[in-house]
Amino acid sequence: MTRTDLQTLPERAVQLLGGEPDDTTLRRYLHGLPGVDAVGLEQRAGDLGTRSIKTTSKAWALDTVIRLIDLTTLEGADTPGKVRSLVAKALTPDAADPTCPRVAAVCVYGDMVPYAVDALGEAHGDPDDGLVSVAAVATAFPSGRASLAIKLADTAEAVAAGADEIDMVIDRGAFLSGRYGTVFDQIARVKRACRREDGSSASLKVILETGELATHDNIKRASWLAILAGADFIKTSTGKVQPAATLPTTLLMLEVVRDWYRATGERVGVKPAGGIRTAKDAIKYVVTVAEIAGEEWLQPHLFRFGASSLLNDVLRQRQKIGSGHYTGTDYVTVD
Repeated sequence: MTRTDLQTLPERAVQLLGGEPDDTTLRRYLHGLPGVDAVGLEQRAGDLGTRSIKTTSKAWALDTVIRLIDLTTLEGADTPGKVRSLVAKALTPDAADPTCPRVAAVCVYGDMVPYAVDALGEAHGDPDDGLVSVAAVATAFPSGRASLAIKLADTAEAVAAGADEIDMVIDRGAFLSGRYGTVFDQIARVKRACRREDGSSASLKVILETGELATHDNIKRASWLAILAGADFIKTSTGKVQPAATLPTTLLMLEVVRDWYRATGERVGVKPAGGIRTAKDAIKYVVTVAEIAGEEWLQPHLFRFGASSLLNDVLRQRQKIGSGHYTGTDYVTVD
């Protein structure tokens, strides 16, 4: 990395590391972090997962879950028509209930971004303002196996097409072999590729693929590394590897962003993705966010669910609160 590159690195990393983020410096910092008490982590996640909430709180929680969903389609068979249908559902999750909130974003492959932007029209924008963002997966998702030049081009193309958010994958092989400087450099460069000509920037979500990192300590180190390199969000998974999102892993990542905020005053988001399919499970995550990071994290710019089938179950639970009974599956659209 050149001296010019060093000067453009996130200021937070330079201050904390005391210089260039090479393998040696990053290893010293990351391996100096306190180890994770795996038993305690699993126990606390289990305790939070058994919390019960009142019916009035459940109604609020269900609406909160909807507002935090990145409604996702990431299949090789995706078509412009499927993306337009996804957008329609994002804008009007429950056609029979105009009070139902919109989701935060639709998440698609980069070549599908123009169709999502077009379908959203005037509703395209910041989910904190009640609009719907477009997120694009990039950097050779889901494997991350491509040259840096291709990863940067992939990112820049999606941003130019109108993506508000980029979900990148880290090079897990580099991380697991201790080449932390390589991972840092790629995240930092992708972050710069998120910049637009007007000086604004797409938000960067960094996918750790926690199911491949094997240990809680690795997940903690990867979380800190991503934040140091400039991540706006840290994300558990691509959804293509099992295990994907788990409550203990998400709790650990929430502890990292909480500790980062206490140390720097900067808030970073968390996105669990993959395997969260029921409203019951999603509410466990909402409770965990509130308990670990704080209720202020329950906003679209600080917490998301990456999901495709979750929304339907949340809608059915929401309808039950209103009617007193469950509706059939034909009362929600099939994804």
